Amino acid sequence: MLNSRNIRNDFPIFDRLVHGDKRLVYLDSAASSQKPQSVLDVMDDLYQKHYANIHRGIHALAEESTALYEAARKKISDFVHVPDPAQMIFTRNTTESINLVAYAWGRKFLKAGDHILLTRMEHHSNLVPWYMLAEEKDVKIDFAELDEQGLLDLEHFQKQLGHQPKLVAFTHMSNVLGVINPVKKMTEMAHQSGATVLIDGAQSVPHLPVDIQDIGADFYAFSAHKMCGPTGAGILYGSKKLLNEMDPFLGGGDMIRKVTYDGFQPNDLPYKFEAGTPAIAEAIGFGAAIDYLHGIGMEAIHSHECHITKYAYAALSEIAGLTILGPGAEKRGGVISFTLKDVHPHDVAQILDSQGIAVRAGHHCAMPLHQKLDIPASTRASFYLYNDEADIDALVLGIDKVKRIFG
Repeated sequence: MLNSRNIRNDFPIFDRLVHGDKRLVYLDSAASSQKPQSVLDVMDDLYQKHYANIHRGIHALAEESTALYEAARKKISDFVHVPDPAQMIFTRNTTESINLVAYAWGRKFLKAGDHILLTRMEHHSNLVPWYMLAEEKDVKIDFAELDEQGLLDLEHFQKQLGHQPKLVAFTHMSNVLGVINPVKKMTEMAHQSGATVLIDGAQSVPHLPVDIQDIGADFYAFSAHKMCGPTGAGILYGSKKLLNEMDPFLGGGDMIRKVTYDGFQPNDLPYKFEAGTPAIAEAIGFGAAIDYLHGIGMEAIHSHECHITKYAYAALSEIAGLTILGPGAEKRGGVISFTLKDVHPHDVAQILDSQGIAVRAGHHCAMPLHQKLDIPASTRASFYLYNDEADIDALVLGIDKVKRIFG
């Protein structure tokens, strides 16, 4: 079992107090994680000693910066078991990765009357790009339903595959319900129907071991900032065949091999999709975050989060008037969203914040799912390697205070 108290020592933000004298209890890692000192040091070192624009430069700083940038790409590809780093496209975040597929693959290969299959638990970032595409191309969007526990209804998923969708896109882990989908099985089912598969891995890669090759998806997207890395750096993994068939997403520096007054030739992978000066320090910080997580071990992190989630689920289940969204603790990752009878989630979050407890309130960029659940919003506590039982105990005491205030 991880020693979260020792791990917190790696994160300078936990040295501070909030609202004067309150210990920071950070339960909002599903939105964005905190950063260890090692990640901050690597980015600072780049700016102080090695920084220059990457690729094409022949001076020492450019070569050093380029080597660090490409080493980070290799670390990330190894982390998710992708043998060829050229299949790992740097983007700003998971949202941009999904939009890249919508623009560069969807607009080229989908036509009027084609179907896209999504699930009812998707984040807006895996809904809105497809809505935009559907409006432009007259594509039909179908949804796989959830069962009473909030788990994906695989029978209905199979039924919807009968429409022979050209694309099936789904989350690996729900940012609201905590559900971890059987993505390998879903990918196999989708491929059997002839579909291309995209997986939103924003909530999975930070928290559990992920082997993209074993899953078999055609596209897989995730972000640095949810896994102890900086904002502004994300990844799109793509099948080499599909990436080669796709047109560039953006035009400009680095994505070109040759430009004349008559036109251009795109660069090789991965640079074909990386126009302009990228987030150099952020990508290198992403690599440092991989080093940090790898040093602790993803199996250990996942095991720790399972323990904390079970502890939290049991404790929150004892609170009268509190309803947990989604399945039991054994069928979810480190996310628990809940409602409290007669108290708006924003009020819950504000009172918890006054106690130093950071949670998220609202629809968590999953408004359609909340509508489906017939609730306007929820409060979400999410856990990571630096959380322990004391954080959960503080959350429970904080909710008790909310109930006292609201009678």
